[in-house]
Amino acid sequence: MLLNKATKNTKKIIYVLIISLVVIGGLVFNFAPFTFGSGANREMKNETTEKSIQKPLTAAESDAVLKKWEASPDGIMFKEWEASPAGKKVQAGIAKISKSVSDFTNMEGVVTSLSLPPDSKLGFGVMVRILDEDYILSFGIEQPGQNILNFKSEFEQLRNLKVGDKIIIKSHSISKAPKYSYPIISGDYVERDGKIIYKRTPRKDGC
Repeated sequence: MLLNKATKNTKKIIYVLIISLVVIGGLVFNFAPFTFGSGANREMKNETTEKSIQKPLTAAESDAVLKKWEASPDGIMFKEWEASPAGKKVQAGIAKISKSVSDFTNMEGVVTSLSLPPDSKLGFGVMVRILDEDYILSFGIEQPGQNILNFKSEFEQLRNLKVGDKIIIKSHSISKAPKYSYPIISGDYVERDGKIIYKRTPRKDGC
């Protein structure tokens, strides 16, 4: 389904906010434990069902959510980081490839490291250099391959990458977070020597 530019921008803003909130403290998610009785379980199920069918936020509602978050301690810290030299450097890197990401077009990169910065919580990934800027190329948490009989992982061919390899990258999104000194590219497609070595498999829910 085609999305208009406004919807795309809203999704990108929300995505950046989620990544920021998730990685500022170096944690993926930290849910407080809850204890429910049978009645509460039914209420929780009903609430979950209702939430699952809620309509997407309008532009006004998204703006309200953004403003509320910006006024929170995490939001204030994030804005301060954005205004710092480190934040501005990351933003400059994002600006260099924003059109390629928006259009989902080829980006030529060179692998510079086979590991991500220490204490990263981004799953599997490598460091790449694109247009004289360094980026984190993140693929997320590794999932088993579709063919169970051969026990291959979805990142098997990516693990054969070497420092200095020239690759073609396509991505649907790029984000930033104070914890990281580099923009974070979501790896959706990778090609090496004219051969596709990774293409993200859409999840069953269509996302």
